[in-house]
Amino acid sequence: MAFIAHISDLHVGSLNFKEDLLIQAINNVNDMHPDVTVVTGDLTENGYYLEFEKAARYLDMLKSPMLVVPGNHDARHVGDECFEELIRERYGTLKLKKHGVKIIGLDSSEPDLDYGKVGRSQQTWMENELQSSEDDGLYKIIALHHHIIPVPRTGRERNVLSDAGDILQSVVNGNANLVLSGHKHMPHVWILENTAFATAGTVSSLRLRGKELSSFNTIIIEDDFIEIILNRADGTRRCLAKYENTCKVID
Repeated sequence: MAFIAHISDLHVGSLNFKEDLLIQAINNVNDMHPDVTVVTGDLTENGYYLEFEKAARYLDMLKSPMLVVPGNHDARHVGDECFEELIRERYGTLKLKKHGVKIIGLDSSEPDLDYGKVGRSQQTWMENELQSSEDDGLYKIIALHHHIIPVPRTGRERNVLSDAGDILQSVVNGNANLVLSGHKHMPHVWILENTAFATAGTVSSLRLRGKELSSFNTIIIEDDFIEIILNRADGTRRCLAKYENTCKVID
């Protein structure tokens, strides 16, 4: 079994950023003792160095291993350089050997643009990582900021990956088990062929849609099933999806 926490869209530096919500979520995650925490971008609002310094201090409070990728807000104002200096490399992998899981992190951000792009070289790298993981019999997770499939209840579709079709094909052909993303501040799960696509809400911003609350997701990976759970700021929890490893939904 593997237990994963998935947080996204901190937006440190925004007028809508709420430190108390982030501290509460961090404490909750630490109490859960996940095997890894995946952070899918928009750590900052404007990509400023001071915002990254604050974001890095918050991330340091998380006790589990982490994989962190940047979002479109993190790529503003030369934020990609700040990310690499203060957080870590913008894309890479993390292997949970004990649990047979590999997480492949992608940088989908473009400098000073809100839409995303993975690009051909990173796409080829991802395909190779998926193939090597397949050869090793590992559970394969892709993490990036931008959604690959449109998310319901988010209005007019915009700022999606410009190469979403190509990346979607590579992900599905590479038998990725799970894709984690953020960006739209709306938690949702799609299941396409043998891949689940789970989007997290915003963990600490009040830029919310309808009555949705700030939240983060947790993922339980068992031998025979996967469960993705929404954890809201008010303490309530809801199962977003539960399915067999073949992505057949469990009633």
